[in-house]
Amino acid sequence: MQIKTMAEYAMEGKSPEVLFWVGCAGSFDDRAKKITKAFCKILNKIGVEFAVLGQEESCTGDPAKRAGNEFVFQMMALTNIEVLNAYEVKKIVTACPHCFNTLKNEYPSLGGNYQVLHHTQFLKDLMNEGRLKIEGGTFKGKKITFHDPCYLGRANDEYEAPRMLLEKLDAELVEMKRCKINGLCCGAGGAQMFKEPEKGNKDINVERTEEALSFEPKIIATGCPFCNTMMTDGVKHFNKNTEVEVKDIVELLAEAEDL
Repeated sequence: MQIKTMAEYAMEGKSPEVLFWVGCAGSFDDRAKKITKAFCKILNKIGVEFAVLGQEESCTGDPAKRAGNEFVFQMMALTNIEVLNAYEVKKIVTACPHCFNTLKNEYPSLGGNYQVLHHTQFLKDLMNEGRLKIEGGTFKGKKITFHDPCYLGRANDEYEAPRMLLEKLDAELVEMKRCKINGLCCGAGGAQMFKEPEKGNKDINVERTEEALSFEPKIIATGCPFCNTMMTDGVKHFNKNTEVEVKDIVELLAEAEDL
């Protein structure tokens, strides 16, 4: 798969329609890499000109900020902003709600002003423009429940884009009791992804997965690599990994298009 970098576009004297911010999980985590590839396959198929920063991309600083290290966050953010502004980036899309929230809401005060979209918002826009068409025959009648990522939903009030995409799959979309504004966290936000949970009666991802499994879905859909990891671990906890799949929305869309 050939994906051009911003540096390569700059050498040609061009700029792409959008910069794809891959994020740490999408770059290094073997499971999340599949989400990255699925998204790129969709963009390649419909001819969207996009680029990545490649070696020039660093962590947005979200885990450092959430863990309370504002100094490290600002150092990382200012380095990224310098790179983005040098390429005169205007529009960024990312498959990670944590990157999305940080780039959208916390970079402007440090001099980084961009139009930032979550991948579900970007794909919804492409669908509305008629550039992306999804036929979801392979999922017809399959029961799917969607887990709202905190940094997409409650932090940024985006609930409709992921659901609109899922509806195009002709699947049976079932909502958990705690969804949308009342959604329950998977337990990975706030830099919790990178540490063991404190002692308690039940891990939060197990609680959330239990709620999802009560609807007997074939697929638990996510829109965040961290949520994907936590829900996958939850499904394994209940020994349901042969019966229930945990997949990002773009993976489902790519599957519907046989990509």
